[in-house]
Amino acid sequence: MTTANRNAIPEISFEADANLVEALIEDLQNEQKALVKADLDTIERIIDQRVELLQALGEAAKQRYAALSAAGFEANEKGMAKWLELGHGKVMDTAWMEFQKKLAQAKELNRINGILINKHFQRNQEKLDAIQGKATNATQFYGKNGQTHGAHSSRTSFAV
Repeated sequence: MTTANRNAIPEISFEADANLVEALIEDLQNEQKALVKADLDTIERIIDQRVELLQALGEAAKQRYAALSAAGFEANEKGMAKWLELGHGKVMDTAWMEFQKKLAQAKELNRINGILINKHFQRNQEKLDAIQGKATNATQFYGKNGQTHGAHSSRTSFAV
């Protein structure tokens, strides 16, 4: 490959991706704190910011994939792995592994936040069901004898 051709190929990097994933992790941690506190204003603000962050992350990956493609590799993570196999240095290998760990951390935080969101949803649904006089599994209570009974079992139901 000539020097002119080498200069035409964009530099393959994931520095922008790594910085954005760091920001995403911080964003997800802040979301988790807001979910625990049920701070809806903060959650809304975070969600609005997250859209921009995810778009920027997608653009950074797109640029990295374009650089890989221009260098003759598949424009995906498999292509990145093959590019790294060609010996681009221990520093680059280590940085890529750290990046992958951060991605895994972001995915796990997102999974946990999804669980928290689901718990809030279930709680709200239970409250709505109680207001509407619907018996649910969540409104089961244990009596003195250890047997379960519904919250409305001894009362007359009424529609709201």
